Formats: sequence, structure tokens, C-alpha cells
Amino acid sequence: MTTPFELDFSGKQVLVIGGSSGIGNGIARAFATGGANVHVTGTRASRDDYSAEDGSDLSGLTYSQVDLSDHAAIDRYQPPFDKLDVLVLSQGTVVYKRGEFEQDGWMKVIDLNLNSLMACARRFKGMLSAANGSLIIVSSVSAFQSNIGNPAYSASKAGAVALTRTLGKAWVGEGIRVNGIAPGLIDTKLTRVTTGNETRLKAAVASIPAARLGTPADIAGAALFLVSPLANYIVGQTIIVDGGMTLS
Repeated sequence: MTTPFELDFSGKQVLVIGGSSGIGNGIARAFATGGANVHVTGTRASRDDYSAEDGSDLSGLTYSQVDLSDHAAIDRYQPPFDKLDVLVLSQGTVVYKRGEFEQDGWMKVIDLNLNSLMACARRFKGMLSAANGSLIIVSSVSAFQSNIGNPAYSASKAGAVALTRTLGKAWVGEGIRVNGIAPGLIDTKLTRVTTGNETRLKAAVASIPAARLGTPADIAGAALFLVSPLANYIVGQTIIVDGGMTLS
């Protein structure tokens, strides 16, 4: 018999938006290992368009293409399931070279990193409520500190943390527990501007008390905890998972 301290997700239906690569893929794979039926979305036409170089492993996962820049496409998405126990929102983008100071760059980042979160949450609220399910919003430690070259990224992630708190309070009475995760510097395709530069990488690791980059698996551990019975009394909180980077 499963005790409250065992992380067994057998028979659970999990959807990871943005689960085709990076942090989302790491979370998806962790749930699959725990026995869940896991569905992921991505921007490319098919699962064959992803590779290990993208930080992607879609084996055993059900893949669907959903263009999150088109909110109507989220409403049109017909998932291959009729119940949903866990929804993870892990979509995100960034524009480098100070492109976020321009209106187009600002709007692109805000729309995907913040507006699409609410669109997805609203789309699956009914299913989550029916299953007494959990919603996890993946933000970033950039929500809690300045990010000089990326104002839209920081603002959108701060908005994601605020959304987590607000939906946590608004929806807990309807059977949905909403919580969040704020990753630090995680080794993914999105952070290659840092991890691919030896000087930047050395400086970044030096700022992390744990003395290493995080991995998608590190974030997955927090996700498994937050939707498990161990976290039944945690509502509207965002857990920072950054190896201690924001301690100073």
C-alpha cells in the first residue's frame, strides 16, 4: 500500500506545457519514471524534430505541437485525455542583445512567459478541478532580482510568481493546488549564452554556493514534491531551486 511518503504517480495524467526540451522535459521524464502517463507540448511539427542536442528525450511521452504565441491555438488544442491530475507550465523564452528594450522583443517575451500561462491555466482549470489536481508554474530567480539586459524576462517571471500566489488563493477552494518553482542557472539550451562561454560560465559557477550548474533533474525533484501528498498543505508558494545562488 502506498504511504503518504512515497512518490508514486501510477495512473496519473500529467501535461507539461513546454515539455519537449530543457527543464520541462526533465520534469516530464521524472513523472514518467514515477509511473504517470505524461503528455508534452512543443513548437515543432513532430517529435522527430527534437534531438538530444536540444536537451530532449521524448521516449515514452505523448507529444503534441501547440503554438503558445497563438492563444486561440491553446483553446483549440484537443488533448488525448479526458482527465488531468497535474499541469506543469514550463514555457519560456528570452531575447538577448538588449532586444527586450524594444517593443517587439518586450511583447514577445511577456506574451509567452506570462500571458500564455494564464491562457493555459484557464484552458485546463475544469479538468484540474474535477481531479483535485495540481498546477505548477515554472518561473525563475530573475523574478527576485534585476536582470540588466532582459527587462521583459525579469518582469514576466515576477508576474509568474504573482500569478502563482493569486491562483493559489483563488482556486484552492475549487480543489486545485497551485504552486511554483523558480530555477536558478540551469544547464539547458536557453542558457547556452552563458554555459557556452568559458569566461561567463566560470563567473556564474563561482556565484553559486553549490559550485555547479543546476540540471533539469534538480527542478524535477521539486515538481514531484509539490504535487505529492507531502505538499498537501502548500498553496501559492514558489520554491527557489538555485543551489544557493540568491543567498547573497
